[in-house]
Amino acid sequence: METHLISEPQDENKRPTTGQLSQGTTLSNRYLIQEVIGVGGMGSVYRARDLHFPNVVKLVAVKEMINSAPDPLVRQTIVQNFEREANILATLSHASIPRIYDYFTHDNRSYLVLEFVNGKDLEAIVSQVDGFIPEEQVLAWAIELCDVLDFLHSHKPDPIIFRDMKPSNVMINQHNHVMLVDFGIAKSFQSGQRGTMIGTEGYSPPEQYRGEASTQADIYALGATLHHLLTKRDPRLEPPFSFAERPIRKINPAVSTEMEAVINSALQYNPEDRYKSIRDFKEALLGAGKKTGLLGRIGVGTPVTTGINSTSIKPIWSFQCEDEIRSTPLYYNGTLYTGCYDNNLYALNAANGEFLWKYAAEGSISNRPAVFEDNILFGSQDKRLYAISARSGKITWSHYTEGPIWSSPRVAENHVFIGSDDKCLHAINLSTGRPAWKVDTGAEIRSSPFIANDLIYVGNEAGEFFCMDFTGTNKWKFKAKRSITSSPWVQDGVVYFNSVDGHLYALDAKSGWLIWRFRMEKPSIVSPYVADGLVFNGSADGNIYAIETKSAKEAWRYKTEHQVNGSPAIFKDAIYCGSVDGMMYCLEYKTGRLRWKFETKGPITGSPTVFDEVVYVGSADHFIYALLA
Repeated sequence: METHLISEPQDENKRPTTGQLSQGTTLSNRYLIQEVIGVGGMGSVYRARDLHFPNVVKLVAVKEMINSAPDPLVRQTIVQNFEREANILATLSHASIPRIYDYFTHDNRSYLVLEFVNGKDLEAIVSQVDGFIPEEQVLAWAIELCDVLDFLHSHKPDPIIFRDMKPSNVMINQHNHVMLVDFGIAKSFQSGQRGTMIGTEGYSPPEQYRGEASTQADIYALGATLHHLLTKRDPRLEPPFSFAERPIRKINPAVSTEMEAVINSALQYNPEDRYKSIRDFKEALLGAGKKTGLLGRIGVGTPVTTGINSTSIKPIWSFQCEDEIRSTPLYYNGTLYTGCYDNNLYALNAANGEFLWKYAAEGSISNRPAVFEDNILFGSQDKRLYAISARSGKITWSHYTEGPIWSSPRVAENHVFIGSDDKCLHAINLSTGRPAWKVDTGAEIRSSPFIANDLIYVGNEAGEFFCMDFTGTNKWKFKAKRSITSSPWVQDGVVYFNSVDGHLYALDAKSGWLIWRFRMEKPSIVSPYVADGLVFNGSADGNIYAIETKSAKEAWRYKTEHQVNGSPAIFKDAIYCGSVDGMMYCLEYKTGRLRWKFETKGPITGSPTVFDEVVYVGSADHFIYALLA
């Protein structure tokens, strides 16, 4: 077998043989260990970064097996079992089974490199949830587990028996799908074959203790797992095969009689008295769901009933600046560019947070940079718009306005458009940095322009909203009751923006006619985000809102602990938004249910940037964070 080196950052020739790998260790010159995410009897499981992808953060799970058995034959058996897991996973392709990327052995350690699952296992969820997990949530997970077990049991040429179904071997990912992990004792089933007793006491059926295992064993273990989820009674702490002595509904009366009956059938002592197949088990679950009406309330991807809290979310990396970060980061070609109140624009390696360079302006930077032909564009409180080389951090050109710049630059038609406290919207030639034109709107412009269909949309602090063409000619104007700091969003012929008068406005993008307005409890300076027929928004009332674009009806709201001044971002089926309470929230955008939240030590007033499964956000605590989406 190929030799693979283990290196530590302090000493690349150091090869640890006992204990956990430390953070910063590199395996096989490829996998950078970030932290321990699980511990088992034979070794640890680590989160690591695959260094073969230098410009993106590709995370993997590295499963370790330390072979310390003194008997050579036992050591050989352990290695064979580990290789069996690798071989089984390599042949499987299913959405609920982690993909295998690599396998290698060095000295007395073997390593399996797998798809990283961002989430929690069911054992952790059961122990952390207040009260009981709702029956409909358990039903949704149970149906998915039946599907993945059916995939294994239908494997050709021989069925695969998992043999160790239990809550700790089921991960719930960030999209609330189940992922079956730890195939260390799974094996192909051949009728009449006997073996040693392998499994977990309390979850394994009686025949498995005798060295016999068929597909019925997985049915029993799944029933035991569901019993544990609904009752919070760990079967490992009870006498074996005693589920009948602790009926589900006696412990948790909220569970339906139909669900209890289905699980009881799966937990029968004799295999022949259980369901004949995992498909039959699934059909029984579906039938119970139909009778109780719960099936209509669930769906694949039902939001997690309990969000992952801030203590369980750890950054991939963080970088400390010298002052508050109120701006939104820009991701470009593997680099993250972020302005700061310490007057600097920082360039960081987006994969690991490594400092690349910084450019010092003469005033604080609170807007989101833009990019054009390898130049990073940003404004500053020193009244200047800068163009800085993305590679070297050296200035290409700058343009002076007559007031501080809060507005973020927007690029179109070889020009950059930006507002200033000098009350003007400026158009600057991108090649030369020379002004093309400026339009005096009569009040400070802190709104960032939005460009769509050859038109420019922007608001000012007098509450006036403008639509201009590329020559600066005004096409129409709308008047709100108070200032418009919010940046607009244009989609499907409608322009959306907020006002300090407490309204979200929807105007016809061509004429400026009012289509509707939505009243919030307090003012808003948030820039709305539109996706899938919903406007995502925030307000000083502390709420994150989702409003239907056609009807202006509130779809949902989520209450934070302070003002929401930062604009939301959408990635896949989640919304990411910060609050002055210092939290970054991840919500399921169709329902507004919490998936996770991450606590910083200062207000978050900027917007997050999401790229390649990573959320980048700055905080008033002086840190920039990279979080798993």
